[in-house]
Amino acid sequence: MIDPLSEVVALLQPAARLSKQVNGSGQWRIRRSDLGDPFYCVVLEGSCCLSLDGKPQILLESGDFVLIPAAYGIVMTSADPPADDVISVPAFVDEGVFAVGQPNGAADLCLLVGHCTFDSPDAALLVSLLPEVVYTHGDERLAALVQFVGDETRQQRPARAAVLARLLELLFIEALRSTSGSNSSLGLVGALSDPRIAPALRAMHEYPAKSWTVTEMAREAALSRSAFFERFSRIFGMPPMKYLLALRMAIAKDLLRRGTPSVAEIAERVGFRSASTFSIAFARHVGLAPTHFARALQIGGGDEPRDRTTVV
Repeated sequence: MIDPLSEVVALLQPAARLSKQVNGSGQWRIRRSDLGDPFYCVVLEGSCCLSLDGKPQILLESGDFVLIPAAYGIVMTSADPPADDVISVPAFVDEGVFAVGQPNGAADLCLLVGHCTFDSPDAALLVSLLPEVVYTHGDERLAALVQFVGDETRQQRPARAAVLARLLELLFIEALRSTSGSNSSLGLVGALSDPRIAPALRAMHEYPAKSWTVTEMAREAALSRSAFFERFSRIFGMPPMKYLLALRMAIAKDLLRRGTPSVAEIAERVGFRSASTFSIAFARHVGLAPTHFARALQIGGGDEPRDRTTVV
């Protein structure tokens, strides 16, 4: 049985870009804009506060973990925040280590923060299926994984890129599945937590080539067609057939990236009766025919032709 959460994380192609340790002392405040980049933070010692784009503040304590799949405005402060007009600038201490707050004060906080990239051309779609903020409290498994990510980021060990990619996949999956019991979750995590939608979603991911209809999806969910359509659309923010098409196109692009032999084979694997029908749908969705998309990958050395790609 294919796990949709694992598949979406794999399709995202996470890659480490930056990880650093931050030691805090006394009162401080940091503001930053990350332009939609994925951001994560784990509190190794002490406590601090985080707010995202004006949303309610979160108190982070030792062992807590936050993953923001698409971060924009972030504010972090000491647990006892300074005056509103105080903005702190982290000071370089050593390779991969920074300090914030009182320059000569004893450290009362240790954070590991990091950024990564999602290399999938469908990142906008896939990220939209994830929770806006993943916050876990006191999860030792996540803290250990993030520590491994930090160690690998700072060290030039053999196979570093491959190890980081695997660690990040584990980190994201572990963080996301830890929120699966939340009734407030929407998107992919919310769907996998829904006892009716989850069976249909798993079936779609396991059999993307099947000639799905909304009625057949509803049957997997043991719901009426109208009830399933409403419930799926509310959780995902898009109707089920649109999600299925986006999933098929993401799988097709991944197969083209991996050099699958023929367009006809890809068409069959993602549920199209002929290569020509698939090519038309792919070109409409992506902006390039499959063969042109694959050729652009070769010319670009594996980089996606993002400027021509339409993300639903």
